[in-house]
Amino acid sequence: MTPGYRTSVLRSPRNALIAPRNTLSETTGPVFDPRELGEKDNDLILNFARDGLPIGERLIVHGYVRDEFGNPVKGALVEAWQANAGGRYRHKKDRYLAPIDPNFGGCGRMITDDNGYYFFRTIKPGPYPWANSTNAWRPAHIHFSIHGTGWAQRLITQMYFEGDPLIERCPIAKTVPTLDQLRSLIAQEDPANNAPFDARTYRFDLTLRGRRATFFDNVTLPGAPR
Repeated sequence: MTPGYRTSVLRSPRNALIAPRNTLSETTGPVFDPRELGEKDNDLILNFARDGLPIGERLIVHGYVRDEFGNPVKGALVEAWQANAGGRYRHKKDRYLAPIDPNFGGCGRMITDDNGYYFFRTIKPGPYPWANSTNAWRPAHIHFSIHGTGWAQRLITQMYFEGDPLIERCPIAKTVPTLDQLRSLIAQEDPANNAPFDARTYRFDLTLRGRRATFFDNVTLPGAPR
């Protein structure tokens, strides 16, 4: 619970959590097969386009998923979802006045290769106001979900963009206990891998465990307050 992030007060449990023992199905499946994904699943620029291309700055986001020892995590399902360039989600409960982009769905998925590598193309999301206070704005961000070898291994986090001044003012970002952990959520510009005359590139590596782990919404890292 973080009072500065108002809805966290209502969402926080009032009683101690109970951890049930995982069943075999929760720890051994699913097994994701790249052949089950569509050819445009990792291309958010094209996978929802109908009558043209989506509006906004074109980006490539790429990186590696690794464990605490630096070993690649292959075969992990990486899902991404986000607002459009105006800061609006394609969701019936999003009532922000920015228009919906008819050619942008805002979600995609990919499976890491043998080196733990993933990449996708997208449009840079815009910031948007939210009801935490009368002048609260969320920084531009992309949501990530990572599935390992079992449903119970799902991890969720957010990726921010290097140099965004809204990060330091965001009550949600301020819930991250340390500056190093917050830095693990900030993608770095990677100009060496830009697509010429097309898209800028950002690098975002994810570490699943250990002291250098990426800060996830549902994980307490070593040394972090409970």
